[in-house]
Amino acid sequence: MSGEESDTLADLAERRGLDDDVYGAAEDSRLLADAAVDIVRADWRVLEVGTGSGYVADRVAGETGATVVASDLNPHACGLARERGLDVVRADLVAPFADDAFDAVLFNPPYLPTPEDGPWDDWLEVALSGGEDGRAVVAPFLADVGRVLAPGGVVLLLVSSVTGLDAVRDLAADAGFAVDVAAEESFPYERLVVLALRG
Repeated sequence: MSGEESDTLADLAERRGLDDDVYGAAEDSRLLADAAVDIVRADWRVLEVGTGSGYVADRVAGETGATVVASDLNPHACGLARERGLDVVRADLVAPFADDAFDAVLFNPPYLPTPEDGPWDDWLEVALSGGEDGRAVVAPFLADVGRVLAPGGVVLLLVSSVTGLDAVRDLAADAGFAVDVAAEESFPYERLVVLALRG
């Protein structure tokens, strides 16, 4: 990673207002929540993967009436989401969930390109680090999320321009999804897109 890329990474982290252990809600969280609230129906079962502070799951549950489960690998994030009154499962992506369990799966993944040999040894760094290409977590998620998605369901995946939008679209298509844009917003430092993936 060049000095300029390292500065960009630090700048992005600072703009997101992060605390020590949990990724806090920021502009990407709001965009994903807005898109989900527009799409999710009251009778749906929804999973938010990587819930962080629980902001997205809480908004979706509160504004749509859907049954929402929040999950995160980070135990501190699980605790914060529980404090919001959410049903929470500590999980690595969608591994523990049953086939065809959810009508919608929401995910704002770690997507910042980061050096493979970086000192990613705390929960906040895990929440940010997308590996060298920004897709280290996105790829395994896309490979398995179709299993837990009910027929006719939708995956809402937030992607940043720093991650490579076309590469993520290709990964989704390779996993058998039709890809549409549900929402997008541009900032001076990145373009955020919520992709709607349907099988």
